[in-house]
Amino acid sequence: MFGLSHLFYPWGLLVQVAALIHFFRRRPEGYWFFIIIFGSALGAAVYLLVEAVPDLGLLRGTYQGFGRRSRINALEIQILDNPSPGNYEELGELLLEQKQYAKGREAFNHAISARNDSPHAFYHRAECSLGLGDFSAAIPDLEHVVAKDRKFAYYRAAGLLADAYARSGRLDLAAPLFADVTQFSTTPETLYNYANFLKLENRTAEAREWTQKLLAKKRTLPRYMQRAERPWFRKAKSLQKDLAQA
Repeated sequence: MFGLSHLFYPWGLLVQVAALIHFFRRRPEGYWFFIIIFGSALGAAVYLLVEAVPDLGLLRGTYQGFGRRSRINALEIQILDNPSPGNYEELGELLLEQKQYAKGREAFNHAISARNDSPHAFYHRAECSLGLGDFSAAIPDLEHVVAKDRKFAYYRAAGLLADAYARSGRLDLAAPLFADVTQFSTTPETLYNYANFLKLENRTAEAREWTQKLLAKKRTLPRYMQRAERPWFRKAKSLQKDLAQA
């Protein structure tokens, strides 16, 4: 068996390296690190089968990105001849998906200035502002959307507005809105934002309770949803550590 080890040595090491790269990028459960390190090539291979292979489904957005970039280029040319609000709104949505928040917001500015009856344009412009960390710009857009439809995007618009209020120091406005939203929305994003709001209000015990609710929710979600919502669970763990020191 020892005489054949030279056939497996470089490949086993490469499998371990690939597993470690994926682990540090995706940050799954911590016990996988020890399985990769101490389980050698076999442990790394098991990790890749259980954690990395299912993640391939999340790469569809990467492949779709090529089509989006092509469509963005086509729309930018088309707008030169036909600067319609519909074209600008579609362009803004594509730029938002590509996380080009500044250009996306500019496109929505054009769409809204030409036609201000589309709540989706205001909502997506707010998302661009939030992506830029510009909460003061996002608030009036979200207020506009929520005033028209409090349930917009399954209460996500109201939840984002509450979070924007909180992060802007307007805790008195955030409190009643969060109280309403958390009755209907239990998405990881909403739960995290509410827990963070409670922390800002120095309601540490309640913040710990809601952070724990978010982390417990992970066990009830199907695996593909756990992967999609992983950034929020990661933020919750970080918040939990901060609250433990408070």
